[in-house]
Amino acid sequence: MEQLSYGAFSADLHQRQSGERMPLQVSIEVTRRCPLECLHCYNNLPMSDMEAKGRELSKEEHFRMLDELVEMGCFWLLYTGGEIFARKDFLEIYTYAKKKGFLITLFTNGTLINEAIADYLAEWPPFSIEITLYGRTRETYEALTAISGSYDRCLRGIRQLKERGLPLKLKTVATSINKHEVLAMRQFAEQELGVEFKVDGQINPRIDCSQSPLAVRLTAEEVVALDFSVPKVMSEYRTLAKKDLENPPSLAQIDTVYFCGGGMNSFAINAYGEIGICVISQQETFGTRAAGVKEVWEKSLLQLRNRKRTRATKCVQCRIQSLCGMCPANGEMENGDRESPVAFLCNVAHLRAAAIGVEVPAHGDCEFCAGGSEHEVLLDSAMRIANKEIDVESWAGPQQILPILNNLSAAPGGCGNCGH
Repeated sequence: MEQLSYGAFSADLHQRQSGERMPLQVSIEVTRRCPLECLHCYNNLPMSDMEAKGRELSKEEHFRMLDELVEMGCFWLLYTGGEIFARKDFLEIYTYAKKKGFLITLFTNGTLINEAIADYLAEWPPFSIEITLYGRTRETYEALTAISGSYDRCLRGIRQLKERGLPLKLKTVATSINKHEVLAMRQFAEQELGVEFKVDGQINPRIDCSQSPLAVRLTAEEVVALDFSVPKVMSEYRTLAKKDLENPPSLAQIDTVYFCGGGMNSFAINAYGEIGICVISQQETFGTRAAGVKEVWEKSLLQLRNRKRTRATKCVQCRIQSLCGMCPANGEMENGDRESPVAFLCNVAHLRAAAIGVEVPAHGDCEFCAGGSEHEVLLDSAMRIANKEIDVESWAGPQQILPILNNLSAAPGGCGNCGH
């Protein structure tokens, strides 16, 4: 889930204060099945999972859902998975949505894209296609995806789309497995292909409560060092921090659990027809097969979106909200509690602030603020980043992670109250 920018947060806050609510954009997860077995993924299931396949919305159910979304005023769709092309009928669903006039973004790993699919997309082009690249070498890519041959299939898919002039973007999830190739991936995208490239260091536990993806999560120091290896990123964070500090604490202006656009101008529909605030928030979802999309939007999802906070955490008075990836869905996945701050994200936010020389005003019992138990460690880390002592270009190759995974699978953890 992408971090909510300051501008988007302000727009959402204005929308809430003015009472406006309309589902302008919807994320639709067509399947959780995928040909890859990525170590960091929060929801992938094997292609051979027939039980999952049998639970997925049918093509006809997708058509009815799209009819409802048009009537509700939605105009922007994101199709995601799993892997969207794992469904043999995906292009039929996609074409129906195109004919309805939606602006459509496709998220894919590209490994199932062939000439026929690429030709079809050239005839019916989406607004954007984003392919996740997991490494710049076969060794690294397949160390993360765990599937032999997947690197070459991904590059083939990228070439097919690029040759047809489709609106392609590349991105990666930075992990301990591929961190040493992030800069090479950026160079490949921007200089060789001439397409936009973005990096996300956010890794969550799985929605089935497994903590295994955290085994390949970068340290907070690595996340920020990678951020600041691109000069314009540091400048953007300075601008965001300046705006934050010039205004009252963002979250103090609202009293609800949720503060993003979820449930206000967007929502997500999972592979089984259940509506939630967003794609990673699965603790509380509402079925549409009986009720329909509009009824869930107007009743159940509205009640969830308007749920009041039960307590004030350190996040409420935080003045660097725009540097932080924290949201209720992250708290839900990592702590089993939407209102519980995620220490890792708090660490990253404060480290970003320290690395650009921003002093964070005190905001409750925060271990990363001045006087907190982790503050001195954080300052040392920020100094190493600012002084370029962390050389992103010299990071080593894929690590041995099997022992870590074994320890995580044996240890208690997860969301605690998950029903999976």
